[in-house]
Amino acid sequence: MRIGKLNRTTNETRVDVELNLDGAGVSKIDSGIGFLDHMLNLFAAHGRFDLQVTCAGDLEVDGHHSVEDIGITLGAALKEALGDKRGITRYGTFFLPMDETLAAVSLDISGRPFLVCEVGELAPMVGDFDTQLTEEFLRAFAFNAGLTLHVQIVHGKNSHHKIEAIFKALGHALKTAVTIDENIRGVPSTKGVL
Repeated sequence: MRIGKLNRTTNETRVDVELNLDGAGVSKIDSGIGFLDHMLNLFAAHGRFDLQVTCAGDLEVDGHHSVEDIGITLGAALKEALGDKRGITRYGTFFLPMDETLAAVSLDISGRPFLVCEVGELAPMVGDFDTQLTEEFLRAFAFNAGLTLHVQIVHGKNSHHKIEAIFKALGHALKTAVTIDENIRGVPSTKGVL
């Protein structure tokens, strides 16, 4: 089993994450932000990852520290779970339709962190979630996991649908990228390292 288990404590948050890449999509999430809990549950279900996340954060300020720190810790847990990356497919791309919205997520477990995030205009809030934090989460996750991550809303209007489609597509694309291919010998790079 490929499992990453980490905690991160700062003056603003305490985050505990356990990620099993070879799970069944079972999740238990308590971030203190209901909409983010929903998104992380969807990410785990669509990626077929077992995921546990708890966060005690300074929500009396706002959700920024909690969302970013969860992204940091989840990204680091993914990096730990991947180990030496031998045999992984490495790349994953998924287009996900949700009603009027079409999201595209493409990623490379490259060790070269980068984020391109083109999601268009979002309503300021969805439930108790500040939608600006979508990009903050994705950046923290990608940079701490070592992913090159491209996220695009091809078209869409409803902000809930846009963000939900992103998290579902991220789960699917990541599942493809972390899948072990028995035909791949060693690390999937001509450099010999990722």
